[in-house]
Amino acid sequence: MHILVLAGPEMANEFRQKFPETSNGVRYTFLQSHSITDEQLQPSDVVFDFLLHEEPERLNLYAPEQVVFCNAATMQLAALVKATGVEKPCTLIGFNGLPSLFNRPVLEVSLNDKRSESKLIEICNELNTEFLVVDDRVGLVTPRIICMIINEACYTLQEQTASIEDIDLGMRLGTNYPKGPFEWANQIGIENVYNVLQAVYEDTKEERYKVCPLLKSKYLKGEKFEV
Repeated sequence: MHILVLAGPEMANEFRQKFPETSNGVRYTFLQSHSITDEQLQPSDVVFDFLLHEEPERLNLYAPEQVVFCNAATMQLAALVKATGVEKPCTLIGFNGLPSLFNRPVLEVSLNDKRSESKLIEICNELNTEFLVVDDRVGLVTPRIICMIINEACYTLQEQTASIEDIDLGMRLGTNYPKGPFEWANQIGIENVYNVLQAVYEDTKEERYKVCPLLKSKYLKGEKFEV
C-alpha cells in the first residue's frame, strides 16, 4: 500500500511518529504542496490530506475510487461534499488531525458514507492502528471537548480567579488529564483552538463554544500562554 501525505512539517513529523515506516509493505510519500500531479497520485493510493480544509475545492481533484482521509477537526464531511458540488465524491474519511492529538493509540475518524467502514477497517489493519468512528460533526469529539475546556480555562484566567499554573495543575490532579488546558492550548496551537471553537460555535450557536476574548487576543497577536 502506498500512502500520500499532504501536510506541513509539524504534522508530517507527527504522522511519521504514529505510522513509522516498517517492513509491512506500506510506503509513504510526503508533500507540503496543495497541488498533486498525476504522476504523484495513483487511483490505488491512500491519501492523508491534512490541508484539505484550507482549500476544500480540491476535493474535486480526487477520483471517486480514491480513498482520502482528511483533517475534519473544523468541518463536517457532508457539508464539505455539498459545498463543493461533487456528484460522486471519493471515499472520504475524516480524522482528528490537530497537533498532539493525531499521534495517539486510537485514530479518531468520521465517515461521509457508512459503506466506507469496510475500507477503513482494511486500511487501519494494514497500518496496525486502532480506530474509533464518531459522528460526522464539526469538531468531531476530542477537539470539541478539549477546545471547550481550554476556552473555559481562559474565562477563569481572564476573571483573575486563578493563575495559569493553578488551573493547569488543578486539571491534571482533579481530572487525571495528561495535560492542563494552557499546556494543551500551546501544543495544539492557539490558532487551531480558535478555529475549532469558531467552527463549532457557528455550527451549534452554543454559548460554551463562544471564543473567550482573552483567547481571541492571544490568537490575533500570535502569542502563546506562558506555562
